[in-house]
Amino acid sequence: MRAVVQRVRRAEVSVAGENTGAIGNGLLILLGVEQDDTPDDLEWLAEKVFRLRVFDDSDGRMNLALGDLPDGGALVVSQFTLFGTMRKGTRPSFHRAAPPAVALALYERFAATLAALLGKPVPTGVFGAMMLVSLENDGPVTLILDSRRRDF
Repeated sequence: MRAVVQRVRRAEVSVAGENTGAIGNGLLILLGVEQDDTPDDLEWLAEKVFRLRVFDDSDGRMNLALGDLPDGGALVVSQFTLFGTMRKGTRPSFHRAAPPAVALALYERFAATLAALLGKPVPTGVFGAMMLVSLENDGPVTLILDSRRRDF
């Protein structure tokens, strides 16, 4: 699994003009599922996102994690294009992305696992839909996490 994690002041996702999820202060997670991803990949990534110390403490240092923020939220949006490759030419191929049925199950389970860690609901986009994502990146702070390249 791969995630682009952005620290935000606000983020929302909508489909056909209808808001499907929104948060204030927290993390926007664009989540891609790769072929052969397992529940172990999912658990590692959810824990890592939950424990990322990317929020400022009282000294202005990034020492706080999402769970340390009383008002912190997470928004998860499916993003199969994170596994796009451009070996030949400039048109991306998405052959490394998991098939939709597999990806959907892991995507939903990721959001549920993160919600359990946070102790509150985690809004999501609509899997497979054309979505409009709006955000106010705070910092900006943007990180890429990959369950197959854990040292990345």
